[in-house]
Amino acid sequence: MWGVIYKTGLGFILSCLLAFSAYAQASNTRLEFKGLDVNAEHIAVFVGKDGELSKAVADINAKTDGRLQTALKDAEFEGKFGKKLRLYGLSPFKSVIVVGSGEDELSVRQLRDLGGYVAQASSNDDSLAIIGAGLNTSVAQSAAELAMGYALGSYSFDKYKAKGSGDSKKKARTVSFHTEEPQLSKDLFVNDLKHVVTGVGFARDMGTEPGKSIYPENYAQRVRKLFKGVANVKVEVMDLAQMKRKNMGALMGVGQGSIHDPRLVTVTYMGGASNEAPIALVGKGITFDSGGISLKPNTGQWAMKSDLSGAAAVAGTIYAVAKRGDKVNLVGVMAMAENMPSGKAIRPGDVLTTMSGKTIEVMSTDAEGRLVLSDAMTYVQEEYDPRLLIDIATLTGSAARAMGEDYAAVITPDWDLTQEMMRIGKAVGEDVWPLPLNKNHYKAIASDIADIKSTAGRPGASIGAAVIGTFVDEDRKWVHLDIAGVDWLDKATPTTPKGHAGWGVRFLDAVVRENQQAE
Repeated sequence: MWGVIYKTGLGFILSCLLAFSAYAQASNTRLEFKGLDVNAEHIAVFVGKDGELSKAVADINAKTDGRLQTALKDAEFEGKFGKKLRLYGLSPFKSVIVVGSGEDELSVRQLRDLGGYVAQASSNDDSLAIIGAGLNTSVAQSAAELAMGYALGSYSFDKYKAKGSGDSKKKARTVSFHTEEPQLSKDLFVNDLKHVVTGVGFARDMGTEPGKSIYPENYAQRVRKLFKGVANVKVEVMDLAQMKRKNMGALMGVGQGSIHDPRLVTVTYMGGASNEAPIALVGKGITFDSGGISLKPNTGQWAMKSDLSGAAAVAGTIYAVAKRGDKVNLVGVMAMAENMPSGKAIRPGDVLTTMSGKTIEVMSTDAEGRLVLSDAMTYVQEEYDPRLLIDIATLTGSAARAMGEDYAAVITPDWDLTQEMMRIGKAVGEDVWPLPLNKNHYKAIASDIADIKSTAGRPGASIGAAVIGTFVDEDRKWVHLDIAGVDWLDKATPTTPKGHAGWGVRFLDAVVRENQQAE
């Protein structure tokens, strides 16, 4: 409910006790962390179930001579989690945004969601003060988590809008988070969470850019730019000639129908011990997927510019980990190609020889992600021998139909690992749900003329995982993530805008955090 208006002539002046500044991913928004005294025209507060006010919000209510609480009662605002209300004319404030925080103790995920709800509810005013103190949570420095949610929820992509129109009209803004410990909240955000926001922003940018703007070599250059000056990071780009020497027939095959040659982009961050085996992340990076000779229908084909979502998530994750300076060794391999129809394109029925020496019969050129990943998976195992291997891909419509926009599919032969992934996803707000993988899925991809075939009917998500799993060493700790249903949203969530989600950065970042080896 919006637009409950109260007018008063009272005003007040409050001095800020302590202020610290940080910059959000959005170029037009400056984030600050301050003490509890508030001097702002527009503020946001959080109210618990049945209109319960924390001490910090009660103090704001007192500044309005009790009119804030009266307005909440008149609007029958019950404080249900995520419910929003905007009040005008509660002097000395021009407007007050109220967001319900519910009755339960708030988790990190919920704090970030609350920050996202404020981002959705706030206007383009020059400044906004968010009262982050007194929330029902045991999370230290909760204001930093609110700030991360706000930054994620306020993301927009307006690069191609005419100057002075639409979102490009947005003015520079200052958003301040008021808390009992502003220095500690500032430190957590600036030294940690801000880097995750930047990584998510990179992934969203890459998935939103038109296909003509992002192609394999261009993507590689974007990655180089992202990591420029980041300590302990090395970026390597393998070109077509190098792929030929490595016998990467599957990756080269997918890209041969395009005027843009494929690339294999490898980013290594070595922050751990020299003898420590790394964690490896492998991402599908199809910069545009027309389906190749097995051409996709026109409906929705425009969205295939985001078929590089897995690769973009890998780059964004390594950026966050490296900027944070984690004591871990991490490698990311991104298999980049453009899947286009032409006289040079591969055909259904062709046989490709992979880097491993195994051959794949191509049943559909629209099942290209598993092909590029087959060579990338072999490469990362031979070169780095990772202790944990995770691949991430917008792989199958089957996973999207099964999971919708709520879950990515997680597939691994290790049930304990599955449960770990589910727990991590729930904690950070990027949920996963398991699909099976067994010997029958591997039997289904047996080929009459090659070692395996690329597709084999239903269930498609598990069949796709079996193709990739064929190139995973026995006993390797391995997780496959099929994000086809969650990489692009038709409706915004608190921390994700409509459009490209940048899914996977928060999830993979959390996995890396939890799998660092003790010193």
